[in-house]
Amino acid sequence: MQPGSQGVIEIRVRYAECDPMGVAHHSAYPPWFEMGRTELLRASGRSYRDLEAEGILLAVVRLEVRYKKPARYDDLLSLATRITSLGHVKIEHAYELRRGSELLATAETTLACLDREGRARPLPEFLSQAGS
Repeated sequence: MQPGSQGVIEIRVRYAECDPMGVAHHSAYPPWFEMGRTELLRASGRSYRDLEAEGILLAVVRLEVRYKKPARYDDLLSLATRITSLGHVKIEHAYELRRGSELLATAETTLACLDREGRARPLPEFLSQAGS
């Protein structure tokens, strides 16, 4: 994985993610972004489960979302997730959520690499060297 690495997943808006008007609630979006990160990592041949088994935790320390248009119940969405930066202990991602060609939301996250005690630790070698 390296800056610029990108993955795209499809998401179907579920009824439980919507308000009574059939609009996806703003709280549904962060889990969708997590799905994008998880699948991007999986595409590299690793999984969050692998990292956690090694005592490596990735915690969201910053989340910024810009909601542009509403997603609605049963919409089929496309989420593009890409790595924008790899640091010594952090990973930054950017997201674009679309319904067809229509941009619904953009977001950015920063994840910190932590040990089981919650202390910052260097990114695993397979990630940190990928950006070199």
